[in-house]
Amino acid sequence: MITVTEATTPAAILKRLSDEGVSIWLDDLSRKRITSGNLAELIETRHVVGVTTNPSIFQAAIGSGEGYEEQLADLATRGVTVDEAVRMMTTADVRAAADILRPVYDATGGRDGRVSIEVDPRLAHRTAATIAEAKQLAWLVDRPNVMIKIPATKAGLPAITEVIGRGISVNVTLIFSLERYREVMDAYLAGLEKAQAAGIDLATIHSVASFFVSRVDSEIDKRLAKVGTDEALALKGRAALANARLAYEAYEEVFASARWTALAPSGAHKQRPLWASTGVKDPAYKDTLYVDELVAPGTVNTMPEATLNATADHGDIHGDAVTGGYAQARADLAAVERLGISYDEVVKQLEDEGVSKFEAAWVDLLDAVAASLRGKGVEGE
Repeated sequence: MITVTEATTPAAILKRLSDEGVSIWLDDLSRKRITSGNLAELIETRHVVGVTTNPSIFQAAIGSGEGYEEQLADLATRGVTVDEAVRMMTTADVRAAADILRPVYDATGGRDGRVSIEVDPRLAHRTAATIAEAKQLAWLVDRPNVMIKIPATKAGLPAITEVIGRGISVNVTLIFSLERYREVMDAYLAGLEKAQAAGIDLATIHSVASFFVSRVDSEIDKRLAKVGTDEALALKGRAALANARLAYEAYEEVFASARWTALAPSGAHKQRPLWASTGVKDPAYKDTLYVDELVAPGTVNTMPEATLNATADHGDIHGDAVTGGYAQARADLAAVERLGISYDEVVKQLEDEGVSKFEAAWVDLLDAVAASLRGKGVEGE
């Protein structure tokens, strides 16, 4: 018999989340987190079974310089370019994290134990360059449990198909709209079909689709506050959950389709929805909102460490919080539209901003590394 105390321990709360079919991935990586043993500890004590990175995460980690001094000195001595230096450092971190997570990868048959690394965000609107970069990153990291992150821009969609078709596992990122999410799933299925035609074992290919959550509330809440009516204010904090729940409904539909069932017998894996941007931006909301309310089987929730710790401390995991809420989700988004707030306009803005923010973070990282290389007596250009 489990006592109340045991049932509410950090390990128990996160285990309950895992038992509900949610894979817990950490949305952060740094050299210090690897070398200090912290990542291994989170795997052991916090049920973490994957890691995601993005340009902002690497900008914060490498920009600080902590843990990178020796490698930076070596790179400066070699006289490498700034771009090469950044790629050597980021892929080294991802490779090391992948090695730490390899036992999870083996134990789950490749489902988890994954580490994601993103293509250069400056290539977000260039299909051929994105494909070339994805192939290069897979080769550089050279670990079976790496996932290459490709943004869900219009140019990214054919790149997803091509990269999956080559047998490379992909984390599709920066998904905000339901329409784009369906296009992402279509691109994934097309990639599986391409891989199958090329004789690639579909069982070796995995993918997740990173559907962003908190940024939707941030933008729509701001617009609701401008409307200012009681009806508008009552809708604050509901759009992001509604959007995510309807994304899960779309996932259920696509992966019950005839197109999917034709691929499944060949060992194909469903492209799991991954809830991204799950750190709460508005302090008025519970800090575990986008974890507690997005529990559904076959999903991934990638959390910043603060959200992970908050969930471990006081998360309220009460079973599937998604599949029964489709009608209410549609009603909530319809109510927002009736107030003159355009869903299509919001999600387009968020996609554009997401790409721009990652590109700016990448440029800041390049500038910081360039300064470090110059400081060691090498221009690095």
